[in-house]
Amino acid sequence: MYFTLLYSYISSVVSSPIYSSSCRLQGQFHLNEMHKAGDVVLGGIFRIHFFSVLSGKQQNFCFCICVSFDVVGFRMAETMAFAIDEINRNSNLLPNVTLGYSLYDNCFKLGIGFRAGLSAASGQEDQFILDDTCAGTPPVIGIVGDSSSTHSIAISSVLGLYRVPMVSYHFATCSCLSDRQKFPSFFRTIPSDAFQVQAMIQIMKRFGWSWAGLLVSDDDYGLHAARSFQSDLAQSGGGCLAYLEVLPWGNDRDELRRIVDEMKKSTARVVIVFAHESYMINLMEEVVRQNVTDLQWMASESWTAATALQTPDLMPYLAGTLGIAIRRGEIPGFREFLLQILIICKTVFKIFQVNQFWEFTFRCKFTPPPAGWVEAEGTLCTGQEILADVETELFDVSNLRPAYNVYKAVYALAYALDDMLQCEPGRGPFSGHTCGNLQRLEPWQLVFYLEKVNFTTTFGDQVSFDENGDALAIYDVMNWLWLPDGRTKVQNVGEVKRSALKGEEFIIDEDKIFWNFESKKPPRSVCSESCPPGTRMARKKGEPVCCFDCIPCSEGEISNETDAMECTSCPEDFWSSPQRDHCVPKKTEFLSYHEPLGIGLTAASLLGTCMCAVVLGIFIYHRSTPIVRANNSELSFQLLLSLKLCFLCSLLFIGRPRLWTCQLRHAVFGISFVLCVSCILVKTMVVLAVFKASKPGGGASLKWFGVLQQRGTVIVLTSIQAAVCTAWIVSASPTPHKNTQYYNDKIVYECAVGSTVGFAVLLGYIGSLASLSFLIAFISRNLPDSFNEAKLITFSMLIFCAVWVAFVPAYISSPGKYADAVEVFAILASSFGLLVALFGPKCYIILLRPERNTKKAIMSREIQTYVKHDFTCLHGHVLFIMIKLCPRSNHRPTSGLHITLSS
Repeated sequence: MYFTLLYSYISSVVSSPIYSSSCRLQGQFHLNEMHKAGDVVLGGIFRIHFFSVLSGKQQNFCFCICVSFDVVGFRMAETMAFAIDEINRNSNLLPNVTLGYSLYDNCFKLGIGFRAGLSAASGQEDQFILDDTCAGTPPVIGIVGDSSSTHSIAISSVLGLYRVPMVSYHFATCSCLSDRQKFPSFFRTIPSDAFQVQAMIQIMKRFGWSWAGLLVSDDDYGLHAARSFQSDLAQSGGGCLAYLEVLPWGNDRDELRRIVDEMKKSTARVVIVFAHESYMINLMEEVVRQNVTDLQWMASESWTAATALQTPDLMPYLAGTLGIAIRRGEIPGFREFLLQILIICKTVFKIFQVNQFWEFTFRCKFTPPPAGWVEAEGTLCTGQEILADVETELFDVSNLRPAYNVYKAVYALAYALDDMLQCEPGRGPFSGHTCGNLQRLEPWQLVFYLEKVNFTTTFGDQVSFDENGDALAIYDVMNWLWLPDGRTKVQNVGEVKRSALKGEEFIIDEDKIFWNFESKKPPRSVCSESCPPGTRMARKKGEPVCCFDCIPCSEGEISNETDAMECTSCPEDFWSSPQRDHCVPKKTEFLSYHEPLGIGLTAASLLGTCMCAVVLGIFIYHRSTPIVRANNSELSFQLLLSLKLCFLCSLLFIGRPRLWTCQLRHAVFGISFVLCVSCILVKTMVVLAVFKASKPGGGASLKWFGVLQQRGTVIVLTSIQAAVCTAWIVSASPTPHKNTQYYNDKIVYECAVGSTVGFAVLLGYIGSLASLSFLIAFISRNLPDSFNEAKLITFSMLIFCAVWVAFVPAYISSPGKYADAVEVFAILASSFGLLVALFGPKCYIILLRPERNTKKAIMSREIQTYVKHDFTCLHGHVLFIMIKLCPRSNHRPTSGLHITLSS
């Protein structure tokens, strides 16, 4: 029902006599404009004047007069006229199609720019005939403009509803315009602020500026740039903002004074400004008044090339400014075109009011002149002035930047239209594979082809748009040079661009940059100096992340290259350098042959081995003497050999632990000492047995201590230790071990015992035999004899036990290599104790007191009863043990044997 009523209403309106088959304008805007007819018309919106003045109202429409002529804006408008003229003369591009244009002046005012956009889209004719449905081709199919973000947002929001393509060329850099949902038909040949912000951050990183102030204009351009800059700066980790200030619209002295005071108080020496030059002019007046110098300014593309700021009064403050500028380009033939502007001006004065350009250039006034002009001796314009005779910025085509973007925008629309007209019927991209045509050309069709346009200008720049309608990003890096003669030059010192193949590229020639500082070098602008190696950053509470203290890393940690807030622990086998800046391999520690301690212990071990060999040689050489024969020479030789093994086994504890040394060191140590102590034990038991055999009825005990029994006892006792060592190695073998618990910065190479029980059994067994030997020897110490060996055994066992009792706590409490040193020392000390105590007195008699090495001296004159016990043993020699059977007394024994010693 709703649709039926709506259809009836529309039908009645169409059939009403007050409506005809033509469309009428409800009203008309009075704008500065210039038109040229063509088969297809392109619109353009430019800033020809800086300001507008309200002059009145008529039928609810405001009439504004534009004042303060802008030569640069006029040149951009003429660039569009030149580009269209050049395209019309190009037989390869849009053949048989003539382009026209409708150019409007926005007077740098949003309301006027918005009216210009609506006028371009709807037409300015009072009446134009369409078909019966009042539907048809609008007057323009695409618009070049507007020049600012705020204007573009407003105009494109409306025209985007009808998919009228807009291609901006200058200040419309707000990243918000990349939103295709809100602005589906907006394109631009100038990069987005998102890339400009990235370029600014790249410059900051290049010179190490991590602390900067940000000033933005109070409009869409500045506010969006501020949000983007804060976000990208935080994500990149390139720095922090010391302050963020919004510049006021007008010349608000109090607000400007507050902002400049903030700049003076801040420690940031870099000031980044995203604002149009009008904002900068007001700001610099206050900067000059307060004489704020020693700042490094960074300019956005909106004021990098502003000549209004390059004055002798401002250059002491702004010299050395680094800025981002639109890509410079060259347009061949453009200057010649501009020189013909006189002919154009004669025909369009009343349409486009370019007489203001004429008046501005020649400092004259057309008739009728303003009141008082003639009286003040002002010159009247004739229209015959020669433009070639004057120097004007209009003809300076050596540094075309926004104009070059206008040139690319016009060509982008032309190439898109050319691609559309080359469509083959039945193979088109639209519904039913149809193509667009000039008779029923729709703006949205041009948008489709504009998204795919790709061409290269005569200057060599590639022009295409991404999915957001943004052109390939490229900027020039500019530097304000203050020459000695007072002149100013804005020079190109680098470029930053982004391409699909190479990604983002940043090139800058630092040698060309002019720095407005006494040092002629880039300033330092940081909140806190970078932490030196070996420290980490600790943020200051309540301040940005760029303000921090430096705290040294702990031992074993180094500075983290990826996260300066944390220190990184070194790997297990590494330790931090003294500077805590890198990890170095940990020092290795073990009882080495190359250190003094190892050398000393090795020397002592070899000395003991040599001493055993010497003593053995002495005993062999003097084996027929009574003192050798009287001390059970076979067991003495075994004892000397076992002592030699004890001395040599200590060498297994020196040097870097290996698997075989770890397995052998305790096994050889345990077996060697058991062999040694077993010999001593057997010697002691033989002495005691012979003494008991001398008593009545005690002779039967000697049969248990014959030669075979002595050898068997030693073998059995040693075999038990060998079995313990074998079981230990098989079940839980000692292995090399890298111990990092003793020292943080050292790796102690040691032998892990594998089984503490096995080690305890090994030591316990040696201790048991030693204790038994000591006990028997202690019992036999007072046996009557002028040369009683039990006393020497008692003394040697006392030394042996004392050493090993002291060894246990010393070994447990000694870290690393010192535990091995303690064990080696215990081995050497006990071995030397046995060697010296048992064989020292005998060697003394053999070598130094040979007169005592006789039967008579050994037996003593007071011996009354002797027992001779004959042993058949080593190498066929007969050894004797002489034991004194009775104490020294004047009483003769009641029984006994008188035996004469013989060999």
